[in-house]
Amino acid sequence: MRINALVYCEGLFGESDGKIANGLVRYSEKYEILGIIDSTKAGMDSGEHLDGAKNNIPVFKNTKEALQSLNVKPKCFIIGLALTEAYLPLDLIEATKEAMKYGMDVINGLPVFLKDNDELTAYAKNCNVDIYDIRKPKALTELKLFTGKIDTVEVPVVAVFGLDCAIGKRTTCMEVLQELKSNNINAVFVATGQTGVLQGAKYGVPIDVINSQYVAGEIESAVVAAFENEDPDVILIEGQSSLSHPAYLSSYGIIKGAMPDAFIVQYAPKRKIRADFPLLKVPSLESEIQLIEYIAKKPVIGITINHENMSKLEIDKAIKDCEKKFHIPTTDVLKYGSKKITDEILKIFPDLSKNTAS
Repeated sequence: MRINALVYCEGLFGESDGKIANGLVRYSEKYEILGIIDSTKAGMDSGEHLDGAKNNIPVFKNTKEALQSLNVKPKCFIIGLALTEAYLPLDLIEATKEAMKYGMDVINGLPVFLKDNDELTAYAKNCNVDIYDIRKPKALTELKLFTGKIDTVEVPVVAVFGLDCAIGKRTTCMEVLQELKSNNINAVFVATGQTGVLQGAKYGVPIDVINSQYVAGEIESAVVAAFENEDPDVILIEGQSSLSHPAYLSSYGIIKGAMPDAFIVQYAPKRKIRADFPLLKVPSLESEIQLIEYIAKKPVIGITINHENMSKLEIDKAIKDCEKKFHIPTTDVLKYGSKKITDEILKIFPDLSKNTAS
């Protein structure tokens, strides 16, 4: 059974820095999301605000209002923000304390750990609740170095990369995963970020807080474990940031640790400046594809569109232009589904077709 939860996303639900909440609303195997806390969107249906289709997960002004409206008491309070600050905002601290007062455990996906805050740890103890900092890395003695065992993985590994942070890579992974499964293909997902772990991914770890020496090894270990334990037909792994991003090394670690056989690239045509980096321009799609293929020595086999700030006509034109220029399937998985991409995966890896449903 899934665990009942509220998700805190004050002021950011539906935006790039609300990506944890956005992801949990769309997919969650581990938690039953009962509501979103965001006073700026209170009264809305979260699915309608996010994707234009109701999902009956309401947005509330605060925790008190949520508890007055819900028939079921949430077990957990999930921090659904993806902030870049190295401190905890006061409003977040107060909202967390309120949730603990009502008896909820707190699940924190931020890189700032709540258990390092003396005030919050003392408050949690008084309220008899727990705090879980899911991005807190294991001790160095428990982390794994790269071994080369990735060469024993005998099924295709497909990675979803992108041109920026918070651009939809994990969402595309989820859509492709479900489409493959609907075709009787045993597809397994390996998470590399906190949202995927929160959604219930059985394999993977948030890699951005791991000592860089161990990133490739931790990714390798997750992919090998997925192969050995699940007898998969194909493994999907989410990318982090972008390979060209000067502030992050995550994508290099994913290439080294997972050694993907093919890539899908997530592209937001209207995004010109990198998220949270106002001085950094988003590179061209062509240059990103060239960089991926040069570093990985493997092909980009599909492009997926993030339709932020785009009309339907603009989405359709972007799809048409990409297919004309790059000669690979392109789609918007949230608008048109992922069949184009899964069909290409089946074409590139024909052995998978043996398992498709009739």
